[in-house]
Amino acid sequence: MYEGGTREPLIVSWPGVTKPNSFCCEPVTSTDFYPTILEMIGADPAPQQHVDGISLVPLLKGGNKLGRDGIFWHYPHYGNQGGTPGSSIRSGDWKLIEFYEDGRLELYNLRRDIGETSNLAGIYPDLTRELHERLKRWREEMEALEPTPNPDWPW
Repeated sequence: MYEGGTREPLIVSWPGVTKPNSFCCEPVTSTDFYPTILEMIGADPAPQQHVDGISLVPLLKGGNKLGRDGIFWHYPHYGNQGGTPGSSIRSGDWKLIEFYEDGRLELYNLRRDIGETSNLAGIYPDLTRELHERLKRWREEMEALEPTPNPDWPW
C-alpha cells in the first residue's frame, strides 16, 4: 500500500500522437489502460468492463490533468511479499491507507514525504476522516469484497 509498491514509472509511445521526450506528472493506474486502449483504437467505451479506469488519451495528446479527484487501491488479502490487507486513496498530494488487521489509518503528504515516514493522521483528523469516508464510499460503489477472519487460523 506504500509508494514503493504503487509508484512506478510509465513510458508510453504513440507515434504521431505523443510528443517525443515529453513528461507528465499526473498519477495514473493500471485500470486506466483498458479505456485508454479502447479510445486509441476508436472502439466504443465499455464502462461496464472498466468501472474505475479512465482514458489517458488526453495526457498522451499533451494534456497534464485528467480531472480525477482520487485513485483508489483495494488489497483485501495477504501477499507473498509481506503485503497485509488494506485499501488506500491518493487524492492530490495526500494518501490515506487503511489497514484491515487493526483498523489503523495512515495519512501522508507525498509531495513533502515521498518515503511515507511521517504519519499525519493525528495532525489532520478532518482530512483523515474525509479521505476515509471517500475510500469507504468507493469500496461500496465498487462492491469490493471485504476480508473476513479465517476461523481455521491458526491451524
